[in-house]
Amino acid sequence: MVSNTEGGKSFARRDRLLEIEAQVQKWWGEKEIFRADSLKTPPKPGERFFGNFPYPYMNGYLHLGHAFSLSKLEFASAYHRLRGANVLLPFAFHCTGMPVKASADKLSREIQLFGDPPIFPSTPEDQIIGENQGVAEKSKGKKSKAAAKASSTKFQWEIMRSYGLSDAEISKFQDPYHWLIYFPPLAMEDLKAFGLGCDWRRSFITTEVNPFYDSFVRWQMRKLKKMGKIVKDLRYTIYSPLDGQPCADHDRASGEGVLPQEYTLVKMEVIPPFPPKLRALEGRKVFLAAATLRPETMYGQTNAWVLPDGKYGAFEINDTDVFILSERAALNLAYQKLSRVPEKPSCLAELTGYDLIGLPLKSPLTFNEIIYALPMLSILIDKGTGIVTSVPSDSPDDFMALHDLKTKPVFRAKFGVKDEWVLPFEVIPIINTPEFGDKSAEKICKDYGIQSQNEKEKLAEAKKLIYRGGFYEGTMIVGEYAGMRVQEAKNLIRSKLLELGQAVVYSEPEKKVISRSGDECVVALTDQWYITYGEPEWKQKAEECLASMNLYSNEVRHGFEHTLSWLNQWACSRSFGLGTRLPWDEDFLVESLSDSTLYMAYYTISHLLQKGNLYGSDTSSVKPEQMTDEVWDFVFCGSPFPKSSDICPSVLRKMKQEFEYWYPFDVRTSGKDLIQNHLTFCIYNHTAILAKHHWPRGFRCNGHIMLNSEKMSKSTGNFMTIRQAIQEFSADATRFSLADAGDGMDDANFVFETANAAILRLTKEISWMQEVIEGESSFRKGPSSTYADRVFANEINIAVKMTEKNYSEFMFREALKTGFYDLQAARDEYRFSCGMGGMNRDLLWRFMDVQTRLMTPICPHFAEYVWKELLRNEGFVVKAGWPEANTPDLTLKLANKYLQDSIVSMRKLLQKQVSGPKRADKSISSSAENRPTVGLIYVAEQYDGWKAECLKILQSKFNTETSSFAPDQEILEALQQSEIGQEGNFKETQKLCMPFLRFKKDEAIAVGVQALDLKLPFGEVEVLGENLELIKRQLGLEEVEVLSAADPEAIQKAGQYASLLNQNPPSPGNPTTIHDIVPPS
Repeated sequence: MVSNTEGGKSFARRDRLLEIEAQVQKWWGEKEIFRADSLKTPPKPGERFFGNFPYPYMNGYLHLGHAFSLSKLEFASAYHRLRGANVLLPFAFHCTGMPVKASADKLSREIQLFGDPPIFPSTPEDQIIGENQGVAEKSKGKKSKAAAKASSTKFQWEIMRSYGLSDAEISKFQDPYHWLIYFPPLAMEDLKAFGLGCDWRRSFITTEVNPFYDSFVRWQMRKLKKMGKIVKDLRYTIYSPLDGQPCADHDRASGEGVLPQEYTLVKMEVIPPFPPKLRALEGRKVFLAAATLRPETMYGQTNAWVLPDGKYGAFEINDTDVFILSERAALNLAYQKLSRVPEKPSCLAELTGYDLIGLPLKSPLTFNEIIYALPMLSILIDKGTGIVTSVPSDSPDDFMALHDLKTKPVFRAKFGVKDEWVLPFEVIPIINTPEFGDKSAEKICKDYGIQSQNEKEKLAEAKKLIYRGGFYEGTMIVGEYAGMRVQEAKNLIRSKLLELGQAVVYSEPEKKVISRSGDECVVALTDQWYITYGEPEWKQKAEECLASMNLYSNEVRHGFEHTLSWLNQWACSRSFGLGTRLPWDEDFLVESLSDSTLYMAYYTISHLLQKGNLYGSDTSSVKPEQMTDEVWDFVFCGSPFPKSSDICPSVLRKMKQEFEYWYPFDVRTSGKDLIQNHLTFCIYNHTAILAKHHWPRGFRCNGHIMLNSEKMSKSTGNFMTIRQAIQEFSADATRFSLADAGDGMDDANFVFETANAAILRLTKEISWMQEVIEGESSFRKGPSSTYADRVFANEINIAVKMTEKNYSEFMFREALKTGFYDLQAARDEYRFSCGMGGMNRDLLWRFMDVQTRLMTPICPHFAEYVWKELLRNEGFVVKAGWPEANTPDLTLKLANKYLQDSIVSMRKLLQKQVSGPKRADKSISSSAENRPTVGLIYVAEQYDGWKAECLKILQSKFNTETSSFAPDQEILEALQQSEIGQEGNFKETQKLCMPFLRFKKDEAIAVGVQALDLKLPFGEVEVLGENLELIKRQLGLEEVEVLSAADPEAIQKAGQYASLLNQNPPSPGNPTTIHDIVPPS
């Protein structure tokens, strides 16, 4: 073919791989090679494998982040298929919830603002302001927050253009249902080009557009409600004002996993008469509203804190009460039924912190009749309400801020603080702790040497220590709960404040949350349908399921255990977006993390219902309305045969057979971010609805993926879709780089250089195999007979065993190393080691067969092409069977490593001898005449004398379970009591032995107890002697002889170089080589 070039760079090799991939995919398609059907007989362990992957949202093309997590499932499924298992890998497309609807609505807003096609402003701030005008009317502060996010936000229209869509086509995407028609088929195309071993007959989309899946989700919801696991309740939840509904994890652009943080909002009444700025509030009850997590400390209040430059407002809470706090806090309160106008803060006066300084306050529980509002410079206006109560007895921040005001008149004068507002107020002891007494803040500030409120790091550390100690070990020493532990008194004091109307409950997001629609979320008190996750009996079943699952990582297990410890009721309904209607309350939709918890079971029968149609529009054999609750219960829950059903009995039994054959699933692969929601929900729903023997068997979680060591991000341009990756690198080179990217929970790294190197490696390997096959007659025939043959055959066996282990443990980077890199290195070493005798034909064919099979899960197109076109095998390599292998000879591997390491050492020594000393006279020539031609290799195969005694001592003091030694003093005592220790001066013995003991200790800890053996597990003389030709060839010597260092006659052969043997005596594993120009006489 004519090579494709761009900018002088040839893409011929890449294009060759793309040609091969297209050809191979055609072969697979013609034979439906990935079709998976159940059998009538139940599978035995290992006979079938069912793995799945969280279906992706269809609001764009699939990207390498999807490909990375999916590749874990693909490689594992291909491995099990290769071994002969009946493998089911299905794939579906998620359209529920906000992602699609939010993108469609964003397009509509852009068209309204900028036309169709739109003409955008030079910066996106104006667009953001316009898009959020509805929210801005409720909260003027939204403008700046949205604008801050805008710097990294693209217009949706531009994103659609980047997909290659024309302006006329883009306009159609204002209809959210157009996304459902457009993107799922493209995702299927990309995944087929990727080589995904999927049974596409079972694919589907979600939402009510698919009547069969809609029926399945309705059944699941009715089932949970009937079991009492869905209830309606008034609860605090993260909420999007713009969308007008709760904002769950997958509805968020940022802030996934953030929960509501509940505070006690203490009402600190402003004492009339009011200053001029507050005159408009005369006749109303006005409070500074301070958010606290420690209501039990209110007895110790000495003042309130405000941020001088902070922006505050006086907001109507009801007909009588006005709260002074930040606008952000007022918006949260408005959605918690604490605003005169629901969901709309009513601001009577705009204020700054300067306007509040000096306000006299009457605060609950404090022993001071009146306290004052004072300035504090470290208040965060976007945390809590911007008003902070001051308890200097138990808060290091409060103690130092009050101390600064008391001791610095200039500081007081700067903010107009009068002496009487500060100087009379002393620390009030309220809590006693064993470690810090009853003035813990004062003590810890002295202990830490804190001199000012500006020492933020020290104060943060002190605060953490005191708060923990106060809660767990503190005792109340004032008030009606004096003598009670703080842990017990805290909630009692809070309840009293709430009952007396001296405080209210306030909640806000733990951290900033941005919805997919672009607005900042609040916490709302909503009357919602909730799934009762966390209910004790249900939680116990979830924990039982988790305990039995294979999670491949302790870190993952700890993540699930942590999630189960805090997960509580989950809002499962929404009023906005796409999805399935709640069957008993059709004003609501099932949210996207609640219709995706049991659908792995739906895969088992989806092909029987939908006949391979994504949208469930083929109703030729079964109609959606025939899928009644009785039918679903029969198929999935072991209920009696539904006699009332008019579905053909054979079809019903086939559905039942499919489910019973494939369930439970063996593994679900996913990014680690889904542990805290989707994957834990999956456990809960399976344990509630399905029998125990159908509970999930495993989850395999991974970190996110970076591109070239940088975070993958559309906004920065460091982003790549699966389609782009295949076009750039080919599918197999992409898969190769994904396997190489990493396997742990840390973020992995997809490196373009690795993908490009894979193109070169794969195409060069094809060329090499073609040359080998064409030159078959030139290779040595017959059984393996040489040392090099034995080593190479052993390396192949090792590769088979190690790669099998790595694939089975989902360690695909290691599988790539052992099944490709190491095997290639062994092949290259074999080629060099064979020399004039040549390589063995049968060994080379075995190598090609084994390498092809081992690479099949990662590079299936390459492997299939080699299997059929080069090796001329029948059938498909993807089902060829795992290669057989003998038990690896680890001693032979050690012997070969010894040989290769020895050759490297000899070469370095020879080069040093040839080049001479660094400071040598440059006039002295290092010509070929002076180059050594003879090598004498001296071997000491066993330690003896004092070294042997030292090794015996170390052997007796080594713990193989912990790979550690007894204390040095114990080893030293053993040396002193030994035979060599009793001879002569022990200090001299110690001086002689200790360096060797230390060296061998370090070696044993690094490589294992075998480092303490008196001799190697193979004969060094035998190994070196059998490979003299290789040594001569590698070193360029004419003659090489292997000699025993224990043989006096052999020592004499060293002649003038005998002293070198004393300077550098050989030891087991470390021969000493002497090079000479003249052969020894």
